[in-house]
Amino acid sequence: MKLVRFEKDGKVSYGSIENDKITLIEGDIFGSFSLTREIISLDEVRLLAPCTPNKAICVGLNYKDHAEEVNIPLPSSPTLFMKPSTTLIGPKDYIEYPEMSKRVDYECELVIVIKKEAKNVSAEQAKDVILGYTCGNDVTARDLQPSDGQWTLAKSFDTFMPLGPWIATDVNPYNLNIKTYLNGEVKQNSNTKHLIFGCFELVSYISRVMTLKPGDVIMTGTPSGIAAMNKGDKVEIEIESIGKLVNYLR
Repeated sequence: MKLVRFEKDGKVSYGSIENDKITLIEGDIFGSFSLTREIISLDEVRLLAPCTPNKAICVGLNYKDHAEEVNIPLPSSPTLFMKPSTTLIGPKDYIEYPEMSKRVDYECELVIVIKKEAKNVSAEQAKDVILGYTCGNDVTARDLQPSDGQWTLAKSFDTFMPLGPWIATDVNPYNLNIKTYLNGEVKQNSNTKHLIFGCFELVSYISRVMTLKPGDVIMTGTPSGIAAMNKGDKVEIEIESIGKLVNYLR
């Protein structure tokens, strides 16, 4: 199932999307819900970010090729940082180029969406607390990212966390092709099988640090191929079995 959050006539709703048709959902996607008989065409709605996380936990240097690309040793444990909720935008929304920066990069990422509260779960239990997966772009002001590993400034500008287009619930996260297109040209091209720390391991590790809440997201890291975007660019994050997240820079 692919769960979509959308706005129509000023009302925000959830649905299940298939072949550009959305079947409305009754209930709570993080609890109990059912499909209704009401169907809406995709072109009648505005897609929103598929969830509104209380917190976004991000994992740095989680692909071997990216660690080599930035000349940083492979981590022995997950490198964590966070993005505030104000970074969130959805499909086709605009990424705002901050005045403070002179280089803004894309970073394609597989994103885990948490289904229910999780604290001290094992890797074997992790699947039970995951609702599904979506596409994410960990937008980064690269010139503001200092070498000491403190990345909050570079990662936290408003609009720096596009998510979408929906949450895919029936996905094997360990073997998905992942790509970035910039103005139609492939810039990143990898597979989640190259993650240093896999999705279930990450959920377990992070849940030992902080309690994960329904709707929270974990951005699992980006492969090699990071580079700058410019105003007017179109950036697309595509992940196999999930979909394509499209955004623009201004």
